[in-house]
Amino acid sequence: MTDLQFYHDPAAFLRDVGDVLAQDPVVTTVVSTVTQRVAAADERGEPRGDHPQWWVAVREDGDVVGVAMRTAPFGPYPLYVLPMPEQGARALARALHEREEEVAAVNGALPATEHFAHEVARLSGGTARVHEHMRLWEASEVAVPDLPPGLLRAARAEDVDLAVTWWNAFGADAAEQAGRPGEVHGGEGIDADEMVRRIEDGLVWLWEDEAGQVVHLTAHNPPAYGVARVGPVYTPRDARGHGYASATVAAVTQRILDQGVRACLFTDQANPTSNKIYEAVGYRPVVDMANLQIT
Repeated sequence: MTDLQFYHDPAAFLRDVGDVLAQDPVVTTVVSTVTQRVAAADERGEPRGDHPQWWVAVREDGDVVGVAMRTAPFGPYPLYVLPMPEQGARALARALHEREEEVAAVNGALPATEHFAHEVARLSGGTARVHEHMRLWEASEVAVPDLPPGLLRAARAEDVDLAVTWWNAFGADAAEQAGRPGEVHGGEGIDADEMVRRIEDGLVWLWEDEAGQVVHLTAHNPPAYGVARVGPVYTPRDARGHGYASATVAAVTQRILDQGVRACLFTDQANPTSNKIYEAVGYRPVVDMANLQIT
């Protein structure tokens, strides 16, 4: 029998399903890092946004066989679904339909995400389609590329404004590189306060060219269950083609591995540049995922 347990408290969710997330921490990286970040914000007493924020454990005969969450602060507020049996994914779709919760998008692992989306579409009389084909990669060792002139350095307080601008430009620029120019990207942005925290925690890295000009940013999340997810990786248009991304991603990845932490990242499969770069520096495919829209 499939049972769904919904949570509005991220700390309670982590207490109940943390062991499950830790079993495959690369595949669960998004749920783990986002949930830990929301829990930390709750501890600081920060107000929640008015968008949907919940987590769910899918159980069969008492055992957790899948999890999902809805925490994205941008429309259409996509769910994020991890691997689960087809009946669990369809049961989740039916539960949301029964409580009249509108669902227009879902991201996550295949085939569970497709099962969920098609059940939502069936119930609502709509159509589900894949908007982006994503791929999750992991690097266990780094192949050092030819290095461009310049050096890697940690971002500092005086870099906050530039780092925020580049971070928030990443989604639209990545969509353009993947052949979707003009796409209004609703990905999660970052504000100055959060950037300051990440810089203070050593999570944001920059490449300076030989003239001392900052030409690239690579960030990563704090480790969750021994895995750190790299991203965003951003080079402004006029600095592309010089190897800054390859050099920075390789160096940041090596720093993560040297700390005894596993390193992973996501790519849009339609972006040949990023897929080529990451494979060349040592990343290998783990699993394909997808972002689906329901209209």
